Amino acid sequence: MVTILDARTSSPSARPRHPEKAHRPDTAVLPKPDWIRVKAPVSAGYMETREIVKSNRLVTVCEEAGCPNIGGCWEKKHATFMIMGGICTRACAFCNVATGLPHALDRDEPASVGRAVASMGLSHVVITSVDRDDLPDGGAQHFVETIEAIRASAPGTTIEILTPDFLRKPGALEKVVAARPDVFNHNLETVPSNYLTVRPGARYFHSIRLLQRVKELDPTIFTKSGIMVGLGEERNEILQLMDDLRSADVDFMTIGQYLQPTRKHHPVIRYVPPEEFKSYETIGLTKGFLVVASSPLTRSSHHAGEDFERLKAARLAKVAA
Repeated sequence: MVTILDARTSSPSARPRHPEKAHRPDTAVLPKPDWIRVKAPVSAGYMETREIVKSNRLVTVCEEAGCPNIGGCWEKKHATFMIMGGICTRACAFCNVATGLPHALDRDEPASVGRAVASMGLSHVVITSVDRDDLPDGGAQHFVETIEAIRASAPGTTIEILTPDFLRKPGALEKVVAARPDVFNHNLETVPSNYLTVRPGARYFHSIRLLQRVKELDPTIFTKSGIMVGLGEERNEILQLMDDLRSADVDFMTIGQYLQPTRKHHPVIRYVPPEEFKSYETIGLTKGFLVVASSPLTRSSHHAGEDFERLKAARLAKVAA
C-alpha cells in the first residue's frame, strides 16, 4: 500500500521536502572516500543547459535527485528530463525527490520537452518521471505523448525512458511499450531483502516481471535496470539479482554507489571500492548482459548516449557470432 501525503496547500518554502522523514532522528554520515568526489558545476556549457531547462520550465532528475554527475553531463548538454512534476507519491528511503500529492499534469509539458531536446541538439535523450500513483494509468499516457512530441520535434533523436513500476495500473505498461522507445529502463534500485526499508512502496518481483513483459511485447526494445550498492546488501544477493534480471532477458545493467541525500535518509552502510565495481562488471558480462556499467559514480542515465551505441554494437556482435 502506498501512502500519499498532501503537500500542495502550503507554500513550497514552508513545507518540508520529505514530510514523512521530518521527525526521524539524524543518521550518521560516513566520510566520503577520494574516489567519490566530483567538481562543482561552473562551466559555460553547464550554464547554457541550465538556461534551456529553466526557459522551458522543465524539471530534471539531475537537479531533483542531487546527481553528482550534473556538472559533467550538463557541460556536454546531456540532461535527464523528469516529467509529471517534481513531487513523488512514493517515499523511498534513498531518494531526494520531494514527496507528497502532486499537482495536475501539465498538458503542455510533452511539447516543451520536445522543444528542449531539439534546442539542445540531443542525439539521445533520457525521460524519467516521479511515481504518480494518483493517476489511473500511473502517467503512462503522458510518457506516450512525450515520446511522440520528441519524435515530432527531433526525429533523429533516440529515446530512452526510465519508468516507475506502474504497480496496480492494468494496461499502463502495454501503452508505453506500444510507443516504441529505443530503451526501456526500470530500476530495481536494491536487492529484495532491502525493499521493506529502502523501497517500501514497490515489489521486487513485480519489477522483474515488468521488465520481462517489455521483451514479450517487443523484443526489439533494449531493456535496462540498475541498482545502488552500499545499502547493506551482500555480494551473493547482487549476483542473484543479476540472475533474476537475466531471466527477464534484460540487456543492460547499471551499478553505482548509494550517496545519502540528507541525514534523514537511509545511511550509507559502506563505500564500495572501485575494484569491487569492476568485478561486478566482469561477472555481469559473463552472465550475458550486453552492457554493464559499474563504477562508484555510475547512474542510470550517465553516458546514456554512448552506452546506447555500445548496446547496438553488442547486439550486432551477438547476432553475428
